Amino acid sequence: MCRSIKQLRRPAEPPTEAEITAAALQYIRKVSGYRAPSRANQAAFEQAVAEVARATQSLLAALPAATHTHAHEHDHAHPHMPEQAPA
Repeated sequence: MCRSIKQLRRPAEPPTEAEITAAALQYIRKVSGYRAPSRANQAAFEQAVAEVARATQSLLAALPAATHTHAHEHDHAHPHMPEQAPA
């Protein structure tokens, strides 16, 4: 399910509120194991989605703007692998 969450930090345009909410919903679905909660769990489910959406908006607002370079190139670095000296 989480594979459908899109990267929201883009250089061209900020994410819409609908995109942030959709990502939060996918995350809560994955964490809870519910595609759709029962009526008894509906309020807790919706509150969790709203809280994750707010946290996502806060995070994106706090991060510097993405550039056209590979925005997550540092995410792929392997800190446990030593850098090799140039030959």
